[in-house]
Amino acid sequence: MNYQETCEYLYSQTPMFEQQGTDGYKEGLSNTLALDEHFGHPHCQYATIHVAGTNGKGSVSHTLAAILQSCGYKVGLYTSPHLVDFRERIRVNGKMISEDYVVDFVEKERQFFEPLHPSFFEVTTAMALRYFADMQIDIAVVEVGLGGRLDCTNIITPIVSIITNISLDHTQLLGDTLEKIAAEKAGIIKAGVPVVIGEATAETRPVFEQKAKEMGSPIVFAEDKPEIVSAQPLPNGGMHYVTVHLGEYDGDLSGIYQEKNLNTTFFALRVLTGKGYLCRCQKESNFAKNRLELEEALKNVCMLTGLQGRWQTLKNAPHVICDTGHNVAGWQYIVRQLENTPCQHMHIVFGMVDDKDIDTILDMLPKHATYYFTKASTKRAIGENVIRSLAMQRGIEGLAFPSVYEAYKAAMENAAHDDLVFVGGSTYVVGDLLKNLI
Repeated sequence: MNYQETCEYLYSQTPMFEQQGTDGYKEGLSNTLALDEHFGHPHCQYATIHVAGTNGKGSVSHTLAAILQSCGYKVGLYTSPHLVDFRERIRVNGKMISEDYVVDFVEKERQFFEPLHPSFFEVTTAMALRYFADMQIDIAVVEVGLGGRLDCTNIITPIVSIITNISLDHTQLLGDTLEKIAAEKAGIIKAGVPVVIGEATAETRPVFEQKAKEMGSPIVFAEDKPEIVSAQPLPNGGMHYVTVHLGEYDGDLSGIYQEKNLNTTFFALRVLTGKGYLCRCQKESNFAKNRLELEEALKNVCMLTGLQGRWQTLKNAPHVICDTGHNVAGWQYIVRQLENTPCQHMHIVFGMVDDKDIDTILDMLPKHATYYFTKASTKRAIGENVIRSLAMQRGIEGLAFPSVYEAYKAAMENAAHDDLVFVGGSTYVVGDLLKNLI
């Protein structure tokens, strides 16, 4: 098989949550443990950082990887889902895993894993952990796929665990209350391993505190003593940050939600500093000595790690922005930023998948925009006419398009020089757009 054929094999022969929803999710770690045994427990050959949470875990993971790279480490980064190319999921120092490695791995190992009937994510996680060992990395930043307790990545014992936040998402798998979801995410907390919580609520904080106590794990809540004093959007994109101890920084990740993500990241860095993982900096009091590395990393997260889809500007005149925010918590920030983005008129290309709270999100959408309802190329996508009908019930008018690119082209044809075109509602909507723009 060539690379494209190998990817099609993985998508079609291994159940894939992204395409099939709950039918593509395998509960339990038996397959993961069997694969780990087969590959010789590769994650034991390097340090790891484990990142879970409902929103923000991708941004935190990429930012940590960028900082560690800037400090001279060889860094593995495992994230999901991908937007354009499967290889985005597995990177070393920002460079995607090679096509040849993916092909060779599947050809060589399929005889072993096929009888297990593994999920797509189980195979991909095994591939990533083995690849990092083969590449002799120093440290890997590993993003949880779904939940935490039963996620394939939860076989690692990291040097720090991070949980960004909790909101109601994937309730059919993780539970229908914040407490239940928090308990699943808290499953990544390991005995004696420090854990950083980005945001907590009255419902979730006791869950995290109790789990940390049970595991003897030091726990810190990053929002209790924020490192970031202020965050202001820059005219050309990105954010300007003023901090308590670290001076001022420009970051290339746009989106007002990045303030909380970066605050979480800074607290994780304090843990890493104490473990000697930052250059010239062996204790918290000397944390600011890493200023040059931090400045370089924060200005270049996207370039260093390949991150896309986070309030990303794709074009100017008209101003085109895409964002992968796909649940209520994410859209609370997106709506605020849309309202604060200067433009003559707003055009919104919008689609969602079937396990999200579409009713609540539709209630949040700006009423003064022109809408282009669409569906992404996934079986889980809600039909464009269904979304249009639900929107019309709320007084939101728009046209329906069978593909994201057709909706985007219509928006661009209608948009004036000073207008804003926003594309989002689902990770897969953004992915479809980026595939067509390459």
